[in-house]
Amino acid sequence: MTPIRSALLAAAVGLALSAGAAAPALADSGKPYIAIVSKGFSQQYWQAVKHGAEEEAQKKGARITFEGPPTESDVAIQMNQLTAALNKHPDAIGFAALDSQAAAPMMMQAKSEGIPVIAFDSGVKSDVPVSTVATNNKAAGAEAAKHMAKLLHDKGTVGLIIHDQTSVSGTDRRDGFMNWMKKNAPNIKMLRPQYSNSDMSKAADITKAILASHPHLDGLFASNEASAEGMALGIKESGRKNIVAIGFDSGKAQIDAIKNGVLTGSITQNPVGMGKDMVDTALKVIHGKSVPKTIDTGFYWYDKSNMDEPKIQKNLYQ
Repeated sequence: MTPIRSALLAAAVGLALSAGAAAPALADSGKPYIAIVSKGFSQQYWQAVKHGAEEEAQKKGARITFEGPPTESDVAIQMNQLTAALNKHPDAIGFAALDSQAAAPMMMQAKSEGIPVIAFDSGVKSDVPVSTVATNNKAAGAEAAKHMAKLLHDKGTVGLIIHDQTSVSGTDRRDGFMNWMKKNAPNIKMLRPQYSNSDMSKAADITKAILASHPHLDGLFASNEASAEGMALGIKESGRKNIVAIGFDSGKAQIDAIKNGVLTGSITQNPVGMGKDMVDTALKVIHGKSVPKTIDTGFYWYDKSNMDEPKIQKNLYQ
């Protein structure tokens, strides 16, 4: 683990431990207080969402806390963080669920206590959130499939490394990719999806296993930052060449892998904008304003040919 990742994990633990102590000051500050519980903390993606949320809160005169579990497989830790957030009695909650089913009782608690929930990123499979601020993940998965099919000339075999099968973002990106491919490129064979639990090392091992068992594999798709970083590492360690490898999100490691030709391209989200829109939506709800049920924060395809364009650059985070 790098020093940066170690520091981020330590910060996540520190936030979780200090959240309870900070709550009274936040609640009594006179400013609207939004408690945000994300799916993770250490990945650069979540830091970008946090940055956007903090910028908007400062601009609009609100107070926020931003927490997330150390990894995106820590469902129990996230549930504890969500429970702690509810116990602070915030004016609103921002929530990105690792497991919607596990979060269902807390969603009902928020509803019964009159605390509005703004879902973000993967959202929540629940009627409780008043709005969901997120990428259209099915469309983003389909966009990745479209580029894969074009690069493979509509034929070949493709493997999928999906970050999980419990969050809406994981299932939607998987289904968006697979459904587009089945409908539009029937001559491309897709292997059964493998799941990394957003663990870079596990994604690397999955990649190497797929490449070893399918020596004539043509393409690979990974559905989030950690999975794409692991895919790049697995391809590099396997020594395989001429694989069309498409990732998701950005971050320095993934950007470098595209620049170096290990990855072909990726789909980037708008995490800073997502954080800003989440806080803005929460404040509108707090002040009694109506908001859309869904807010699409957008996505973009990028590769070596366009990654320096201004509209792409502003959505890449390192």
